[in-house]
Amino acid sequence: MVGGDPRLRLHGRQAECKVLDQLVAAVQAGRSSVLVLRGEAGIGKTALLEHARSSASGCRTVRAAGVESETELAFGGLHQLCAPFLDHLGTLPDPQRDALETAFGLSAGAPPDRFLVGLAVLNLLADAAGKGPLVCLVDDAQWLDQISAQTLAFVARRLRGKPIGLVLAVREPHLEPELSGLRQLEVGRLSDGEARALLESVTPGRLDERVRDRIVAEAQGNPLALLELPLGLTPAELAGGFGRPDARPRAGRVEQGFLRRIRSLPADTRQLLLIAAADPVGDVTLLSRAGELLGIGAAAAPAEAAGLITIGTRVRFRHPLVRSAAYRAVTPQDRQRVHRALADATDPRTDPERRAWHLANATAGPDEEVAAELERFADRARSRGGVAAAAAFLEQAAELSSDTARRGARAMAAARAKFRAGGYDAALELLDAAELSLLDERGQAEAALLRGQIVFASTSASAALPLLLKAAERLEPLDAGLARQAYRDALFAVNTAGHLRDGTQMTDVARAALAAPPGPSPERNDLLLNGIALSATEGYAAGVPMVQRALKNFRDSRLSKEEVLGWLPFATRLAHNVWDFDSWTVLSQRLVDLARETGALSALPSALHMLVSNRAMAGELAGADALLAEAVTIGEVTGSRFFAQFAALVLEPWRGREAATRRVIDAATREAALQGEGKVAAATQWASAVLHNGLGRYEEAYVAAERGVRHPQTLGGAFIRSLVELVEAASRSGRPARAAQVAARLDELAQAGGTDWALGTSASARAQVSEGPAAEALYREAIERLRRTEVRVMYARARLLYGEWLRRENRRVDARKQLGIAHDLLAKMGVEAFAARARRELQATGETIRKRTVEPRGTLTPQEAQIARLAGDGLTNTEIGAQLFISPHTVEWHLRKIFVKLGIVSRKQIRATLLEGAASGLAPKSARPDAPATTA
Repeated sequence: MVGGDPRLRLHGRQAECKVLDQLVAAVQAGRSSVLVLRGEAGIGKTALLEHARSSASGCRTVRAAGVESETELAFGGLHQLCAPFLDHLGTLPDPQRDALETAFGLSAGAPPDRFLVGLAVLNLLADAAGKGPLVCLVDDAQWLDQISAQTLAFVARRLRGKPIGLVLAVREPHLEPELSGLRQLEVGRLSDGEARALLESVTPGRLDERVRDRIVAEAQGNPLALLELPLGLTPAELAGGFGRPDARPRAGRVEQGFLRRIRSLPADTRQLLLIAAADPVGDVTLLSRAGELLGIGAAAAPAEAAGLITIGTRVRFRHPLVRSAAYRAVTPQDRQRVHRALADATDPRTDPERRAWHLANATAGPDEEVAAELERFADRARSRGGVAAAAAFLEQAAELSSDTARRGARAMAAARAKFRAGGYDAALELLDAAELSLLDERGQAEAALLRGQIVFASTSASAALPLLLKAAERLEPLDAGLARQAYRDALFAVNTAGHLRDGTQMTDVARAALAAPPGPSPERNDLLLNGIALSATEGYAAGVPMVQRALKNFRDSRLSKEEVLGWLPFATRLAHNVWDFDSWTVLSQRLVDLARETGALSALPSALHMLVSNRAMAGELAGADALLAEAVTIGEVTGSRFFAQFAALVLEPWRGREAATRRVIDAATREAALQGEGKVAAATQWASAVLHNGLGRYEEAYVAAERGVRHPQTLGGAFIRSLVELVEAASRSGRPARAAQVAARLDELAQAGGTDWALGTSASARAQVSEGPAAEALYREAIERLRRTEVRVMYARARLLYGEWLRRENRRVDARKQLGIAHDLLAKMGVEAFAARARRELQATGETIRKRTVEPRGTLTPQEAQIARLAGDGLTNTEIGAQLFISPHTVEWHLRKIFVKLGIVSRKQIRATLLEGAASGLAPKSARPDAPATTA
């Protein structure tokens, strides 16, 4: 594993992490500790060093790494490690200082005495540790120069009594006699279960179980191999193995070397390798049956002897390049003959879609019968491998179609599936092909809508908006339901873009949507669309009740997959905008679950963005981090990164880390696809306002928040959040009149929303512009209302604001209580800047508080808690899925997160852990008593 990548989690390394945690704890307690990590390349040593670094809170950490090209440079490794401390050389005794200066080339002299160098390094590190615990991490120690390795071993044996930790990572099979005698930890290979968990955690979209098992077998428990093997595979290959090894570019000399070795094998062995390469799942029985059909007997021995392949319970190639080389080594006719044999050997009753795929690859030209079979089994392929698998079938069906009209229809269906799978470029190419295939007027209008949707997902809202509006106009007389979908996406786009260069505004799109014919049932779709359109044309309050009714219907109904993927992205956004936190939570989680389950990478980034924002507001920053990492991965796969950048914008400011927040603001501002988008301006300014309010820099917060409220066309969202920040910034920067004006505007919006989240937020804002008993009553109202919600960040901030007000009123005892609750809540959530603000206020009241340590366990979301309770009651994944209307695969995904959060490794531990932790914050907010039950 590569360390430092937030997308990677340490699967199967609980024991190793525990050893490192104990080492760090010893150093924090003032004791020394040394450890040598040993393992093969790619086994995860660097990731474990990164774990040690991230665990070493309160310690100074320094890193060094051996470099193969520098193994002959004496003292090179030592210089890396000691460089941060060279300004303390003057603290060393003269002989030691002179020896180290000479060793590092800082002064001229005879070759230094190695004993003096060792003492100098020991004392230099000890001097640094005198100012605080020190953890030294050395990677690739097998490539340290010999003198550096010997000196570090010398130092390691003499650290007693000093708060210094030293961890060295060594690649096997290198032998370093210098490090013998030091405590060793062998980092072994992952088990198959751990390997599967790692592979699924870093693979966006659906991963077919048989393809997964083949990758796991070929990786042989090596984490780096597990991360690299899927990189060359398309979503269709991952979803069901529906791809060909020759579809990727040649890998150069390595593959050519394998190719030469394959060509030296007997003819039957080459044929057997070709069969194995053409079958993506490594089925030994299928390999044998296809070999028999081609007249091939026991021919595997030469390939196994050459180390190219292993045949056991499944077929495993030594390396993916062996597979592609075996496939490329023959003529197209040979490949078609093998695919025909595989099709004949595949049982049409148990695996008809695999048989259809092999038939397609055995076909040299148009074949309507095979095309029809591919089309027929596309839905079955979707159920196994998600939309990417269906897209592969439909694309192949279009290529083999002999009838022009049917080719166009199949290309359209393939384009739609490719779009859902996040293959935007391929979707546009298929759409071009469809439009050239004599589509009728309705087909052309559908193609226009799909093009607008693809551009929205892959490029920008402003580029997509005119396409979507034109599609809506074309569809109105042809299909009212599709026209409403086009207006839905157009409203979503203009909500993001703000306006068009031609002057088109939100109100223009909304009026067109209201004038369009009603769509078919269910009524909730029209309610949602008309509600948001009314808010745009008649004022925010006019449409909110209609939107809230629609959201309740969405939340309480069992939706089709198409409705979830089509309407929930818009619905989750609007739930946020109308202050409906419960609908926001439920619908965004439902959308994420289905998008994951079906591999709908077009919907998943937006869904993750909304869920990241939701979890951040709920105070679950660690859970939001994992979601953000997933969004980053999907952005890299699809080439559409802006949703991940938006997600980072709503997460980083809460931590209050200025440099990190600046980076995400700059990234969103620089993103070419987002240039000129109104939502970007609102979101970046809101992020800056939150950051500076947390840091107590209210003038800067005021400037940012004022800019954030210049974009009311976003219909809530960042605009409303910016109003919240503006009240606080204006009131704390000496602008009471402006603060009162904004609080009144915020109250108008909150009264329309009518939820505890809305009214509690408004009460907190109005309290900040009030005085005396009126202010106190509003603070109490805000706390009581927000306490009943899951919006834990705003609840904690309300406590903070009340405590600050009480301190200004010289009510120190009352202030301490509120500030103490606020500090504990904010620190536990990781909302660092606001927690530090609460800490400063507490100290101003005369209170002394200890620095909080990060708690190792997380808080379960409501859905995770529900799944945990059902699993604890003994239900299987299938039974849980049936009860909650999600797939067993999704249940398994949630259980992995639950295990991590609860610090357990078995379902048997769930029930006891939940009972033990109910009072400690492990249960979701709605399932546990709130510690600060009073408001005074």
